[in-house]
Amino acid sequence: MSDYRRIADRIADDIATGRLRPGQRLPPQRAFARRRGIAPSTAGRVYGELVRRGLVVGEVGRGTFVRAAPDGPAGQALIEAGPANTPVNLELNYPAAPGQPELLAPVLAPLLRPDVLAEALSPAAATGTEAAREAAATLLITPGWRPAPERLLFTGNARQAIAAVLASLVRPGGRVGVEQLTYPLVKEIAARLGITLVPLAGDASGLLPEAVAAAHRSAPLSALYVQPTLHNPTSLTTTRPRLLQLAQLVHDLNLPVVEDRIWSFLRESGDPLAAHAPALTHVVDGLSKRVAPGLTAGFLVVPPHRVAAVARAVRSGGWSAGRFALEAAVRWAGEGTVARLVAAKRADAARRQRILAEELAGFTVRSDPGAYFAWWELPAPWRADTFTAAAAAHGIAVTPGPAFAVAPGHTPDAVRLGLASAPEPDLRRALRTLAQVAARRAGDRTGP
Repeated sequence: MSDYRRIADRIADDIATGRLRPGQRLPPQRAFARRRGIAPSTAGRVYGELVRRGLVVGEVGRGTFVRAAPDGPAGQALIEAGPANTPVNLELNYPAAPGQPELLAPVLAPLLRPDVLAEALSPAAATGTEAAREAAATLLITPGWRPAPERLLFTGNARQAIAAVLASLVRPGGRVGVEQLTYPLVKEIAARLGITLVPLAGDASGLLPEAVAAAHRSAPLSALYVQPTLHNPTSLTTTRPRLLQLAQLVHDLNLPVVEDRIWSFLRESGDPLAAHAPALTHVVDGLSKRVAPGLTAGFLVVPPHRVAAVARAVRSGGWSAGRFALEAAVRWAGEGTVARLVAAKRADAARRQRILAEELAGFTVRSDPGAYFAWWELPAPWRADTFTAAAAAHGIAVTPGPAFAVAPGHTPDAVRLGLASAPEPDLRRALRTLAQVAARRAGDRTGP
């Protein structure tokens, strides 16, 4: 333990003396570990200690950066370590319903019989099994949309599903339109595939069709990646009129769409874009949020003429789903476990949103009453990096707004709050602490 703190002390000294400047990026933890001759786990502790001291800030999808220096004594007070409370991670966002293990365990028991287990541990094709296709198609039904089972493909998780679709649609150097704020891992996937992301403007109704059209006129887009239902990080759901406008536009442009619906299970109704543009839309969904993050499977609903191409991308990327996860999903869906979990998580998310509304009353917070996350537009003069560092000094991890921004230099002074993972008492305590921190800084700068 003293070893990692001594290393952190040396990095802190480099920051204090100016050898490491504000905004400078630290090497990835594995590279840091190799250079120092230490274990990756030790490097993780070093970085965690630097975050705790408020010296650096981690931004998902971007890396770890030396934070801006505090503005005098008032700013310094805000990054000093807070009370010794249990750390609360509001970056993680994995929902778990009360009693979830008790619901899941009985269904898994038959899979552990040797004869059944032997088949469940065999390799799975991208097309899964007939039972898996039927079960997934049933899970994804909305009032106006029923995916055909023969259009279902499976991956290890939803991130791999996104990667497989983009790899099948876009050549290296191609352009993909995305919302100005988007899922950080899409940026990583695009970078690995050599894809350029083009940020597109939206409003309170969703993505602006004219922004898509203008970007396509500038240089043709190869595809569009969107999150019309409970957009991450803002929780916005695209209105039906806007969805119909987008469907007509992509039809006119013959523009393929990747529609990410991983959080859509939290809403009672609402049809996907795929219901209105089925020949162009590839729907991504999965089990991790509905059921449990530790036993995952990604679902893909693809246009009929695209099944073979996307299946090839799944195989070539090594992104196939595990047969055990598919067998478990079939049983959980068939006997109603998934439906019960969805109902419980909707109720859980609503309770957490009420806690959010109570503790952050008076601040500008964008969210949905049924969502598991919220977008907090920080009061002036807070910046996302300094607030993230101040939160870390109090043992609270949040995701800074720049992690979601696509365009360089467009760094919103906001943070995303993941509400799903922390126990409710810890969530309330963390939000109350964050509100106090935000109010203190605003008072330091704007008071008499």
